[in-house]
Amino acid sequence: MGTRNAVTFLTAIAALAAFVGCAQPVRQLTTQQKEYLAMFEEDVITTDAGDLKITFVGHGTLMFAFGGKTIHVDPVSAEGDYSKMPKGDLILVTHEHGDHLDPAAIDAVRKDGTTVVAAAKCAPRLPDAIVMKNGDTRTVDGLKIEAVPAYNVVHERSPGQPFHPRGVGNGYIIAFGDKRVYIAGDTENIPEMKALKNIDVAFLPMNLPYTMTPEMVADAARAFRPAILYPYHFGETDTSQLVRLLADETDIDVRIRDMK
Repeated sequence: MGTRNAVTFLTAIAALAAFVGCAQPVRQLTTQQKEYLAMFEEDVITTDAGDLKITFVGHGTLMFAFGGKTIHVDPVSAEGDYSKMPKGDLILVTHEHGDHLDPAAIDAVRKDGTTVVAAAKCAPRLPDAIVMKNGDTRTVDGLKIEAVPAYNVVHERSPGQPFHPRGVGNGYIIAFGDKRVYIAGDTENIPEMKALKNIDVAFLPMNLPYTMTPEMVADAARAFRPAILYPYHFGETDTSQLVRLLADETDIDVRIRDMK
């Protein structure tokens, strides 16, 4: 082999090695997991660090796949059979209510090395969880996570007793590559939400009497302007109302998925 050919060959090998080294890890699923996940809607969001796959499990329950990792958000047995779901590398729990915190579902998707992040009031039932409070920021499994406020101002269980008191529950902002994904948890259109910046994907709850009306969701979206807005946790709320309210906001892509 001549010198020029040898240099060309070595350059090609180096380029291939660099490409392989930069390639995103692939999450391996069993046949059963693939068949089970096929029953749920999925979207793919492009980031500068690879694709983010979103699985819409139901109500306030989501699953993300990114960089070879699986992230479960508020896994609850009423929304899915977690014995058939991929094990989680990271599990996020927004607050302690039973439609968001289900230790049995969490146990079903645990494996060696699973990290659980939760609000403080979840800790008695999740003793090994990393507790984050409103305003905390930390990097977990290579993902930057911000815990943000989630609470009621208007809707109350009884006078002076909001369904979700200030300072108890979390919303989470997760950085997937260059995309910031906001999972609001159970909340209203609070000032802290309306002050958010640079949100690419937002999940906002929309059911009464616990969270927001379509008008409240639209008000929040007009303030912080997510590129993509998914109403979730919406029960029997007519999601077409939100679509109509934001019809003139052409820079906000309202996407309706099966998240009753």
